[in-house]
Amino acid sequence: MKARILLADDHSLVLDGIRRLLENQHHVIGSAADGQSLVREALRLRPEIVILDVTMPVLNGIDAAREIRKVLPKTKLVFISMHSNPVYVRKAIEAGGVAYVLKSGASEELLNAIQIARSGGKYFSPALDQSIVTEVTERSDQASQTVLELTGRQRQILQLIVEGKQNKEIADALYISVRTVEFHRARLMSRLGARSVADLTRFAVQEGIIAPTDGLS
Repeated sequence: MKARILLADDHSLVLDGIRRLLENQHHVIGSAADGQSLVREALRLRPEIVILDVTMPVLNGIDAAREIRKVLPKTKLVFISMHSNPVYVRKAIEAGGVAYVLKSGASEELLNAIQIARSGGKYFSPALDQSIVTEVTERSDQASQTVLELTGRQRQILQLIVEGKQNKEIADALYISVRTVEFHRARLMSRLGARSVADLTRFAVQEGIIAPTDGLS
């Protein structure tokens, strides 16, 4: 039986390429270009497998995975990313990922990861630091306490702040008031001991919320 798969990546060419790769063997039921849309589509379509990038706009893939896992614990989360940085591998596993495939790998890797995930196993690209994979897999239930102490809304606002969005833009994107954004921004600065957006950015990179370069790759 073909797997019902939902795709998420903020690059349309990547989405099209993955769809073409999978469509002969599986049923691609939808796609999303940002984490917020992914969560919404996952709850609506209830896929067997979600294939998602780690870094996406509005809501990153790791936080999106956490939200999906809360409601759809049986859905398999397969991460596909250009980042081999151990921070991202660690956060993806802690968020419930059962596979982490590098975009630089062969197409067969993703197909293999899907098959293994469906059978209840886990797959991680051979190019990854396997010592990190082993370490994190063994203690995957011990997620970073600092980031988990932030609410989902606070993490989302944090991501948008470090992506350079102004309060009004954040309010419009999340359908909340500017005053609410200002409140959360102040709470974030206080809770994280940050004095500037640069401080928030360093924390976001450390926690895998954004990429070390531009946060959107």
